[in-house]
Amino acid sequence: MGLFRPLPPYEELPRPLSPSGASALIDEAKEAVVDTRSPVLDSEAEPGFAVMRGLALHKLLQMLPGFAEDERQGAAAQYLIRAGADWPEAERNKALASVMAILRDSRFAGLFSPSSRAEVAVMGSLEVKGRLRSISGKIDRLAVTPGRVSIVDYKTNRPAPAGLAQVPPAYILQLALYRALLQPLYPGRAVTAALLFTEAPRLIELPVQAMDDALARLTGA
Repeated sequence: MGLFRPLPPYEELPRPLSPSGASALIDEAKEAVVDTRSPVLDSEAEPGFAVMRGLALHKLLQMLPGFAEDERQGAAAQYLIRAGADWPEAERNKALASVMAILRDSRFAGLFSPSSRAEVAVMGSLEVKGRLRSISGKIDRLAVTPGRVSIVDYKTNRPAPAGLAQVPPAYILQLALYRALLQPLYPGRAVTAALLFTEAPRLIELPVQAMDDALARLTGA
């Protein structure tokens, strides 16, 4: 399965205005680096252990829900042995524990249900300070029910923020942009967004007002 493909070398990918910067793009041919930079403005960052660890966690959370529950831990352990061959064993064990804690936690069950999808590409346009800008990104997890659309983005910050007050503004803007792209596609449904900090694990839901304010600051509305 694709889960056991080795990690290829880091490569830079040019993008239009993107909510997640160089977000995780994992497919059959290549993988780009997960990053936590500003979705619009920040400069390039050097890839390192934290980036590669984040990439591995994203890959596992993308692929493992497709495995039978009793096969997930073994599959994850095998993947980490290959993807994290140069990591200290303690770091591989921490990564495995983080992923399995998320998948076993009943609070997160809806995020990984049959109605959810991983790595959902979104694109559209938005007026930013009087100029129409193209926007593209990839939502880590999208769960759609008859009355609600839930956007979830994974973050690997260590330590994880304790609450909304410690969440970087760039993260809030990232989710606000995703929400703005999806709202016209799901009329009549509430579109919510949350950040899943894998290290805790901790799910922090973003208030609508916080996202509206972040979007207004960007667009100049």
